[in-house]
Amino acid sequence: MLNLSTLKTPGVYIDEVDAFPPSVAGVETGVPVFIGHTQKAITAKEEPLTLVPTKIKSLLDYINLFGGSQAEDSGLSVTINQVVDDSGTVLSSSIEMPDPIPDNERSRFIMRYAIELYFANGGGPCYIISVGDYDGNVPGITAGPATQTAFKRLEAGLKKLEAEDEPTLIVIPEAVYLSTSDYVALNGAALDQAAKLQDRFVILDVQQTMDNSKTVQQDIEAFRTAGSPANNLKFGAAYYPFLNTTIDYNFAGQEAKVAVTLNRKKQDGTDASPAQEVTNLADTDKIKNILRNEIQAKLAEIPLPLPPSAAIAGVYVQTDASRGVWKAPANVGVSYIVGPSRKIDDNDNAMMNVTDTGKSVNPIRHLTGRGNLVWGARTLDSNNTDWKYISVRRFFNFVEESVKKATYRFVFEPNDANTWVKVRGMIENFLTLQWRAGALQGSKPEQAFYVRVGLGQTMTADDVLNGRMIVEIGMAAVRPAEFIVLRFTQIQPQA
Repeated sequence: MLNLSTLKTPGVYIDEVDAFPPSVAGVETGVPVFIGHTQKAITAKEEPLTLVPTKIKSLLDYINLFGGSQAEDSGLSVTINQVVDDSGTVLSSSIEMPDPIPDNERSRFIMRYAIELYFANGGGPCYIISVGDYDGNVPGITAGPATQTAFKRLEAGLKKLEAEDEPTLIVIPEAVYLSTSDYVALNGAALDQAAKLQDRFVILDVQQTMDNSKTVQQDIEAFRTAGSPANNLKFGAAYYPFLNTTIDYNFAGQEAKVAVTLNRKKQDGTDASPAQEVTNLADTDKIKNILRNEIQAKLAEIPLPLPPSAAIAGVYVQTDASRGVWKAPANVGVSYIVGPSRKIDDNDNAMMNVTDTGKSVNPIRHLTGRGNLVWGARTLDSNNTDWKYISVRRFFNFVEESVKKATYRFVFEPNDANTWVKVRGMIENFLTLQWRAGALQGSKPEQAFYVRVGLGQTMTADDVLNGRMIVEIGMAAVRPAEFIVLRFTQIQPQA
């Protein structure tokens, strides 16, 4: 606005007056950050990326900057059964593949696999924080003193994240392979960071006994007692069980460790002498290419178990984009998986969902006729009525961060009625748009939210004298219909 007191020379002056209040631009809601070990961390110009939050847009970006997965060092045994005629000609053949790789023999450095699972489930641009390379350690981060090294690395990556403003979801897939105490400490630090900054949310994996030595209930109880943080639970959600994915193991360069046994029988069932001795998949000259391809195809069918957090992050991003952050990221299919690694029935689900001590765990279930679905929408703080649901917590994060950034322009403005009107109008316009999108309840805006600011409403004279402008915002956020009751009754036929 033109300052009239500065006019000295006679003439005509133009004064343009803003007719509309400033606006609030909604911040991004689905921007995960993945923290973990990578094969490398370097740009094409050989600039190091270790502990440097780096934004990527695709799996190809990840591979170019951070490399591939760690080659599996587990020994496998493959049996080739052949039926031959009297001349030794192969009439038929079949391949017996090994059972899934034992859990304690698989690589624990799963970032490359996790990123593939994330993008396969609707993920978009995300951040990567590489905390170091594989160090030739397999399974690595659970063996002896190496676990403390891994904890310190992952903790350092989490601390680097604190300075980044854009990420809104924290995912640490390798955390489940730490010792229980380090696992709790790392997840607790992530929740503390989310509570401090109030602009991000933590997706946790529940530690699981992969050998099925414990029941589902025992795994969940172990998480609720010794295996889960105690504070700031409303800023995170936990998921269970691991997912048997269709992602291929990396056996590159490990052909010599795939033992091959060749069994040859005649049509009458008697043994036939092998045409040659085969010891492993690296015996190129002894195994025909077509048979080698069949073995490799069978190896690709071995399910790769992964913690669910990466897939869930993709579901969050996909739901935010298609519906909005206010829509619960549940009743959504999970892609790239054969199914959950544990069967969860209704009794298990009830125990996971509702508990006297809080700490709900959201299951991924296979439901007959419907597929593999995320079947839970609760935060860890499920006994807190205000923050029971993920969508409510994340919607408030979204509104709080958006309004906070828009309000910075009013810092040091006159703390008077003119400024108060502008601030209230700016926030009301933004919340009206959220109400129209379906994020707030109520048949009209005044039933959905209120914005209060002013002397005698939210501020005292002392507040004004001390430069405090206090704005109070109330919102009636929508909540998911978690329990749908269909009530039927019989009625008398009407004449």
